[in-house]
Amino acid sequence: METHMDIQAILRTLPHRYPFVLVDRVLQLDRGAYTRALKNVTVNEPFFPGHFPVRPVMPGVLVIEALAQAAAMLAFVTKGTEAGNDKVVYLVGIDGARFKRPVVPGDQLILEVWQERVKGGIHKYRTKASVEGQLAAECELMCTEREV
Repeated sequence: METHMDIQAILRTLPHRYPFVLVDRVLQLDRGAYTRALKNVTVNEPFFPGHFPVRPVMPGVLVIEALAQAAAMLAFVTKGTEAGNDKVVYLVGIDGARFKRPVVPGDQLILEVWQERVKGGIHKYRTKASVEGQLAAECELMCTEREV
């Protein structure tokens, strides 16, 4: 089990860069099984001025993207690899996405990902995002790692 991966370790593992890195810290990671990560949602996020100017809300698709990035972290660490110029994890499917509460500036979004199975190069994950113990979003994700 690896815990408390900071932003430097995340940047070594994921290919994403500002402004699209949506995982700030990994709180727990059990290879091949589970990860729990954190996204600090701040008013300075580049999407808030347009979504929405009067009542900033994190777009649901970005909550799903944050879950997908946490899943990619789990995939890379499980395989003992890091993203580079030659590898990337692609999102290939989203099932059962549900949004239960808005995510707003000041929230700490907790991202949880359980690996369900890996078959034929497709990784399937069950995910949920929560704020202060309240479910914000959930879905099943399917991803695949590819060389580019």
